[in-house]
Amino acid sequence: QVQLVESGGGLVQPGGSLRLSCAATGTISDIGAMGWYRQAPGKERDLVAVTTSGGSTNYANSVKGRFTISRDNIRNTVSLQMNSLKPDDTAVYYCNAEVRTHWLDMRRIYWGQGTQVTVSS
Repeated sequence: QVQLVESGGGLVQPGGSLRLSCAATGTISDIGAMGWYRQAPGKERDLVAVTTSGGSTNYANSVKGRFTISRDNIRNTVSLQMNSLKPDDTAVYYCNAEVRTHWLDMRRIYWGQGTQVTVSS
């Protein structure tokens, strides 16, 4: 069984910074893309940032230049450094990963439980 465990959310003032972390644990053969999504109240869950196993990254336009995604392929972790936070960044942030649990299997999508980020003065 694979679990994604997130940490690092909280309350921050506009212009502040937060760092989210996510660790994949369990039976893991390899991991493909890892990413962060967010869902604000009454809205759909949207992609924030994603990184491939080779290190390529992609960001939502709304966070480009402010957020940075990084991963550690040895520790099976992915992090999201969020700077210059705005009230519009308020949402529940979810970690996501494509995980293969056995070399004969296909990768499957796993989600973390979500962590709340609130940007408010």
